[in-house]
Parts: sequence; C-alpha cells; structure tokens
Amino acid sequence: MARIRKQAIQLRELFDAQCDWLTGQTHSQACSKPSLKASRFNCHFQFDFPQPKNNLPVLTAEEPATNLGHQGVFLAQAFMYSFSTCWNSHRHTDGRAMLREIRDLGFEYAELSHGTRISLLPGILEAVEAGEMKISSLHNFCPLPMGVHSSAPNLYQFSAESPRERELAHRYTLKTLEFAARVKAPAVVMHVGSIDMKEYTGKLLDLAARGGRESPKYIKLCAELAQKREAKKEPFFERTKEALKKILPEAESRDLKLGIENRQALEELPLESDYPLLFRELNNPSLVYWHDTGHAQIKENLGFIRHALHLESLRDHLFGFHIHDVQFPGRDHCAPGSGTIDFAALAPAVQPRHLKVFEFSPGLTVADAKKGVEHISRAWGADATLSTASPFTA
Repeated sequence: MARIRKQAIQLRELFDAQCDWLTGQTHSQACSKPSLKASRFNCHFQFDFPQPKNNLPVLTAEEPATNLGHQGVFLAQAFMYSFSTCWNSHRHTDGRAMLREIRDLGFEYAELSHGTRISLLPGILEAVEAGEMKISSLHNFCPLPMGVHSSAPNLYQFSAESPRERELAHRYTLKTLEFAARVKAPAVVMHVGSIDMKEYTGKLLDLAARGGRESPKYIKLCAELAQKREAKKEPFFERTKEALKKILPEAESRDLKLGIENRQALEELPLESDYPLLFRELNNPSLVYWHDTGHAQIKENLGFIRHALHLESLRDHLFGFHIHDVQFPGRDHCAPGSGTIDFAALAPAVQPRHLKVFEFSPGLTVADAKKGVEHISRAWGADATLSTASPFTA
C-alpha cells in the first residue's frame, strides 16, 4: 500500500509540472488563472479566486449563536438542511448549473463535495455572488488537485509516513480553507488519515453479507484487527495530531470550523476511542466533530460500535451531519428509510444549529431522494427549508 501511495504522489507531481491548465501556457509563461510559481520539481498553484461583490445577507438573531463560526447568527436562525454536490457534480461542466439543479430541488444551501473540479469554480462563484445558492460547507479536498477528475478525499493523508505527502495534504487543505472563506461557508469537513496496515474492512463486510458475523473466522479477524491496529496506531495518530495543530490556526484566522468526520473503514483515523483524547489534547474551538450517519452504521453493522451511543458520546463537540442510509452491511449513501439506520434513535442529539447535509449517491433518483428527505423530516422534525416549487414538497 505504501509503495502504491508513493507512486501516486510521484505521478501527481509529474502532472503538477505540466502547468498548462486552461490557458495552454507552460510554467515558463505568465498565467493569471491560476497564477503559477515554478519550483525545481513542480509548480505551486496560487489560486486567485475572485471575491463575490455582494455579501450574503446576515440576519439578526434574538439570541446569539454559539460556536458556529462566521455567519453563525445567520445559520443558527435560518439554516436547516443542505444538499451535497456529490450527487450531481460528475454530470456538470458548469458550477452554476450544478448549484441551480440543487436549488431547483428546493434547497437554499449546498455542500461542495470532494468531487468539485477546478473547472466548476467560476460558475460556483457566480451563483454565490448572484445569491442563487448559499454554501453550508466544503468537503476537503475542494477544489480537487490539478489533474484529478473524481472524488479523492484520501488522496493525501496527514497521517502518512512520507513528509512529502503530509506537505501536499497541508497545501491542498489550505486551498480548501481559502475557497471556503470566499464562498462564506462556516465549515470544512475532513478525513484525517489512516493506519498503514493490512485491510480488514472489506473482508469483514463480505463475511457479514454472507451471514457470517458469528463465525469463528469473523471473530478471529476482529480480534486480529483490534490487536494489530492498536500496535501500529501511535505514529500515524501522532502525525495526524501534529498536522491538525498546524492547520487549525489557518482555520481560526478564517473563522472556519474543521469538522473531523467519522470514517467507515476500520483502519482509518480517528478510531472511536481516540476522539476524547483528540479534542482534549488539541483543545481548540475550531476543531469539531462531523457525524456521518452511514459510516457509523456500517461500524454498527460490523459489531464495532453502537451508533446512537457513539453519537451521544460526542454530542458536546458535534457541529454537523452527513445524512444517508446503509443497506446491510455496507452499501451506503442510500436514501434515509431504505436501509438499517434508526434515525429516530439519533434524534435526541440533533439540534437546529447543526449543519445537516444530505449526502446521496449519484445514482439516487429524485423520487428516492424525496422519500429520503421526507423520512428525515418525520424522524428529526419538519424543519427543512424547501421551496413551494420543490418536487420535495408534494
């Protein structure tokens, strides 16, 4: 795995050296969008995003919002649900059309997913400037690094042994923070790393799908996983914490929250037992928890956590949700109500101030999405801000 990641980084650097994006110019020529600074090995991209001319309206709340970042008052009073562009970014070449499709579903807010290509940025900024759509959050890395054309949130990891990979993770996270500030999003959702070890998640999912959760083989694999990841975890977790310490001041300076997302893979960080230590050691109000309902449910389906109890344990740090369902054992990003998640059992932890983002599979139809939104409205309260023209308001 380490060898494959090293090769991927080398290929990434080779592509970065081809500084002819959009303009057809090389690294020795001037380039205004984006500006380029040539180095010995590759070109460093400095994205000069145009600033929206008009600020989005900020409402005055009767009671002050707490722990929400910039525009927190507006979000606390007016924000309810958002819809991720992971559902439709792949089929658009214009960012404005992409956001208009989500707006036409009845949503005022969108999350810019980790599948957001650089070519979509001009249209996104146009839509934000025109007041057609507001941005609730971005998912790192957003925009995608040059030459990457599909979702790649784990392309570079803070936990990596390679200093070069950690530097690239830092660099492209900074690009995400810069773009988040320009579109006035209060939060960035992040994957923070993994333990470089033998992969167990897929094997356990396959056994569970065949009804083998109680089998001796399944139990043996679980015990082996627990022992090996604890034995190997420390250097990966330490590198992750050090990287977060470096990026948190950048988030603070932009009044952004960094949402650490729970992950579905059993080899990824943080482990559920690591969250208390992470928040206690870093002790920074810009660092928050982002709960992915599907990822937590996969781990419950595998027998590693109790979903509702895990969510409750991190309630004090909770800032936002990715909402989707899971068909047993591991098919996620399904419409709520079509899988194994008991959303009503999660409702006690859900507050109006939380950012709640529907994160649906690109293959989900509008009809299925409508059913999923309605299911959440029943389970968590009918506070979704949907327009009367929306197909979601039957």
